[in-house]
Amino acid sequence: MIEWFTTVQVVVAVAAGLLCVVLGLAGRKPSDLTMGATALVELLLVVQLIVAIAAPAFGNEARGSVLEFYIYLISAVLLPVAGGFWALIERTRWSTVVLGAICLAVAVMVYRMNVIWFVQGA
Repeated sequence: MIEWFTTVQVVVAVAAGLLCVVLGLAGRKPSDLTMGATALVELLLVVQLIVAIAAPAFGNEARGSVLEFYIYLISAVLLPVAGGFWALIERTRWSTVVLGAICLAVAVMVYRMNVIWFVQGA
């Protein structure tokens, strides 16, 4: 995994989360902007999932618990999808706040995955 890509993921997820929370608290229902921000977070996670699956073939193994890494990764991939569907069905300002909370939770998971991948000893 490339550390700068993980940093970009965290920054995008935090920015998307703050955007969604602020717009939700301002009374905005899910808009193209909030759904697009969530979709960008999801796209980056799908790229990370593909890279994580391919990485062992190139000799780049996780240094920490591989099971923990993949649990975080799969959870992080599923959360924005579930939140996005719920926001589209619910269409309230609170669903926009939930999208923000999901993006922020994903940022924490991506940070934790980075720690597992690069920092922890085997």
